[in-house]
Amino acid sequence: MLVQRTLKRMVSMKGTGLHSGQPVTVQLVPAPAGNGIVFQRTDLEGQPVIPAAYDRVVDTRLCTTLGMGEVRVATIEHLMSALYGVGVDNVQVCVDGPEIPILDGSSQPWIQAILEAGTRRQQRCRRLMVVRRAVTVRDGDAWARFEPSSRFRISARVDYDHPLISRHLFTFDFSELDFVQKIASARTFAFKREVEALRSMGLALGGSLDNAIVVDDFSILNPDGLRFVDEFVRHKVLDAIGDVALAGEKLVGHLVLHRSGHALNNQLLHAVFADARNYRLVSTERQSALPAHGVELPEAQTGLPTAVGA
Repeated sequence: MLVQRTLKRMVSMKGTGLHSGQPVTVQLVPAPAGNGIVFQRTDLEGQPVIPAAYDRVVDTRLCTTLGMGEVRVATIEHLMSALYGVGVDNVQVCVDGPEIPILDGSSQPWIQAILEAGTRRQQRCRRLMVVRRAVTVRDGDAWARFEPSSRFRISARVDYDHPLISRHLFTFDFSELDFVQKIASARTFAFKREVEALRSMGLALGGSLDNAIVVDDFSILNPDGLRFVDEFVRHKVLDAIGDVALAGEKLVGHLVLHRSGHALNNQLLHAVFADARNYRLVSTERQSALPAHGVELPEAQTGLPTAVGA
């Protein structure tokens, strides 16, 4: 039996919004079993809440944004990836601004804070969303597909006309331990020319070499280089986990991505849930523990690798 988990104590993080460039504070507050992940705008009258759900996504340009009415919370994907990655099912995300801070551009700071706080088991079983039929969505030569598998696996391919990125394929069989070691520290990336264009439109005002990999036509501008030789595609896996975590269940299926991004990732969840024949929901109370979701992280393990070639 696999049970839900929440935090042992509150986690507080301060940082800068990627697009606004404004300071923002986030508190991750333990929540009861069955609560799920909920975002709360503490800076607004009434402190409105938005559930972390695929059908609450209102914008996927540059990041994933949740919304209800006029209320928005943007850039949620790295935090969602971290929560899924270490198995936190229930938490209230209290944020005093319109976007989650970018921190170092990866999930690593969230992971470290969560592991330091610790997690605790709750008296309710998890559910698994088991993919039963292959479902594909496309946009030009980019596509995303969920297909049946015995575990949660992600295969991502990037293909850029750039000498440093070019083509990379990365396949990742999900476990909490491997997420921490192989995915969590992969940073977001951008081309210098795109950053300049975004800033001219009043976007990416909080972006810097401290929270993103920036490349020009021939080189990586970050003085310390890459954390992995294939950090670009690993970050695509990180983003995808955060996006599909909005399914609200633990996943069993093979997620295959070809030049996919936030928009296609969200469209794929809509396509899967559009037909009940595509999936089934399974209570872990009646199922043996699957290896992809049975890994408990040691509480003392907070170190994350950054070596190139890992």
